[in-house]
Amino acid sequence: MTDAPAPAGKPVSDLRLRVLSALVLGVAVLAATWVGGWAFTIVWLIGSSLVVHEFLTMAGARSYVTMLVSLVGALLTGLWAHDMAQGAAGLGAGAPHALLTLLPIACGLLTAMAARSGARLWAFWAAPYASVLAATPVVARGEYIGGLSLVLWLFATVWLTDIAAYFAGRAIGGPKLWPAVSPKKTWSGAIGGTAAGVAAGLAIITVFGRPPLFASWSVFGVAVFTLAASIVSQAGDLGESAMKRRFDVKDSSHLIPGHGGLMDRLDGFWAACVLLGATILLVEGG
Repeated sequence: MTDAPAPAGKPVSDLRLRVLSALVLGVAVLAATWVGGWAFTIVWLIGSSLVVHEFLTMAGARSYVTMLVSLVGALLTGLWAHDMAQGAAGLGAGAPHALLTLLPIACGLLTAMAARSGARLWAFWAAPYASVLAATPVVARGEYIGGLSLVLWLFATVWLTDIAAYFAGRAIGGPKLWPAVSPKKTWSGAIGGTAAGVAAGLAIITVFGRPPLFASWSVFGVAVFTLAASIVSQAGDLGESAMKRRFDVKDSSHLIPGHGGLMDRLDGFWAACVLLGATILLVEGG
């Protein structure tokens, strides 16, 4: 999320490049979301693999062993999530969903043991971090949990929060949100982004219908949860900004023209996935 004007002299073509890259990625992801099944799962398996690479590289903990163990953790978690999403039993069996959360933690511990001493704490988090992206969207796409409407709700809430925060911050300006971590973000951007994200999320639910996860919730409850997802997504953006400051890097990589790395694009989405994944486990797996 970037909600302040670009530095003076920055070419206008940079914004066009950002928009073009975002459109291409957005169309591809939405197409896979519409199809569902393996097409959707493969998108997130690839994405989580790239995130492992960016995370370990940024943290200075990349080696063949740490990469391999973290990749195994994220990919196995994603494949397990796919199997659970396609199954009729759901998450109510207890043991499977508990193991789904323990697997990336176990791989994180093995990764930390394999990393150099100064990078072990960060190396531990690579597998759990990437596993959130490998598993949560896939489980959410399962028809007995949420299906198409829940994933579209997630996209709409996070994406519109990000987009509206950028333009509200540019148009209004004002006090900075947390200048020590991200000097460009403003309170006006955060508030504008939250309002737009909540409106977009509720609009998706209205058009596509309530997902099973929200079936027994009141309208107020859905609105509050959407508000929480929007706020959490902005916190995720700030969290990744803090990590980049910690390691003195501008972007997590140069993978996406005009945007940086995949972590830079998925920071808010990742945080919203943590909230949604925890809710699914509590509501459906309890």
